[in-house]
Amino acid sequence: MSPCPSRIRVEVHDELDSTSLECARRARAGETGPLWIMAKTQTAARGRRGRAWVAPEGNFAASLIRPVVGGPEAAAQRSFVAALALYDAFHLLTGHPERFSLKWPNDVLLDGRKLAGILLELQGGQAGTPQVLILGIGVNLAAAPDPSGLETHALPPTCLAEVDGMTHPPEALLDLLGRAVEAWEYRLVAEGFEPLRKTWLERASGLGKPVVARMTNREVRGIFSGIDGRGFIVVETDDGPVSLPAAELDFEADSREMEGLDAAGN
Repeated sequence: MSPCPSRIRVEVHDELDSTSLECARRARAGETGPLWIMAKTQTAARGRRGRAWVAPEGNFAASLIRPVVGGPEAAAQRSFVAALALYDAFHLLTGHPERFSLKWPNDVLLDGRKLAGILLELQGGQAGTPQVLILGIGVNLAAAPDPSGLETHALPPTCLAEVDGMTHPPEALLDLLGRAVEAWEYRLVAEGFEPLRKTWLERASGLGKPVVARMTNREVRGIFSGIDGRGFIVVETDDGPVSLPAAELDFEADSREMEGLDAAGN
């Protein structure tokens, strides 16, 4: 394992509206980090595309603010740093790495169900303020949220307690996660993206399976064949490979459609 900085600042709050919003406020005030901010309770947490992130008591919510190294593409690769670090931390907490997998672009799964989500945001860079990256992480440690409000294609949620029946303290996860993030960050800066890409693919969910990649104005159907050197997903279609920088992936679409045909008697 690569060496980690000996000191990363950490703040733990009883309640915040959102750890990422707090990091954004700090960024506007000139904070560049690295600094972890964790909250035991969030009142206005959010996930990708502004969706609400429900976090029952005992779950994990923390955000890391740090200087941006490289441009937007390099910043986006920090989602792979976070995903690999979460996988490592869950391995250390539970001793069951085979039950975890990584779903592009920013989810960690437990037995095929959603356990953790990652949110990346760039802040600053205008009016003389430094540009920073805010890396927000939410983990269902103790309990999974009510699945009734999920979108049609969303994976059902689960929680880490499903592995061993234990409720792991958020502080214990933050300690392991912080060290793992710095180790993967060190490797990304020292060796480039390729080692992360290779390891991520070894832990990937759905690799080689049919997938529907949904975007705002179109869908791409094919086989999930990997990720490229930029971190884009590669879908092998009838017309050749297509690389996509962002999409919602649905690996269950084909099976649902076949079930629909069977039910209709066709």
